[in-house]
Amino acid sequence: MKKILNQSLVYLLAAVVIAVDQYTKYLVRLNLALEERWAPWPWLAPYVRLLHIENTGAAFGLFQSGGLIFTVIAMVVSAVIGYYAFRLPEGQWSLRLILGLMLGGAAGNLIDRLTRGPVTDFISVGNFAIFNVADASISVGVALLAVMMLLESRQKKPMETAPTDVTEASGT
Repeated sequence: MKKILNQSLVYLLAAVVIAVDQYTKYLVRLNLALEERWAPWPWLAPYVRLLHIENTGAAFGLFQSGGLIFTVIAMVVSAVIGYYAFRLPEGQWSLRLILGLMLGGAAGNLIDRLTRGPVTDFISVGNFAIFNVADASISVGVALLAVMMLLESRQKKPMETAPTDVTEASGT
């Protein structure tokens, strides 16, 4: 049972990310017209608001009109993560969580591309690019992966060894 849960964690987390992503996009499409903005309180609008847009580019609206290439990239990334995640050794919980976030985000936006064409984006914070739950999941996953790799590389660096011979230490 533990092995099944261990191997399934990536896919379970990805499924949660996909469900939340698709549900929030559905709610936005249902309640906001394209280009419509909404904030629960007027004082909050300059900082955080919902803005319904359609994105044909990559995450955060980058590289518009690259939809087909990003569809193919999302398919390849999802397949690679799915393949790799199944082969992870026991443990590796942090890597499984990271891969679950990235797989869920990639698949969430891929679903939009395959079923609708453009991706629905709606989270608008300050002057930052507009994004969605899938974009945020991918970004958090990539950031956590970078931190994990940095920490692991620091742990693997050999400690500088002190001279073992007294003559080495004195330089004679």
